[in-house]
Amino acid sequence: MTAFPDMLVKMDKVSQDGSHAVFHWTWTGTNTGPGGTGESVRIRGHEEWTIGVDGLIAESKGYYDDAEYQHQLKFGAPPAH
Repeated sequence: MTAFPDMLVKMDKVSQDGSHAVFHWTWTGTNTGPGGTGESVRIRGHEEWTIGVDGLIAESKGYYDDAEYQHQLKFGAPPAH
């Protein structure tokens, strides 16, 4: 969070896949924290949530394209469309 002080996670949708809830998101931020590149980053990903018997998230597994994230740290996010 220090590296991306303007970080924002936007919920795109929530769906169900078998016994998992799937939270699809878009993450944006500008790498202006200590040692930052100054580049904007915008990536999409999702979390697969296992819901416990108490109705709370018992486990969360996150997925995103790390190579794309690393590329954007160097060269910035592509134009929005």
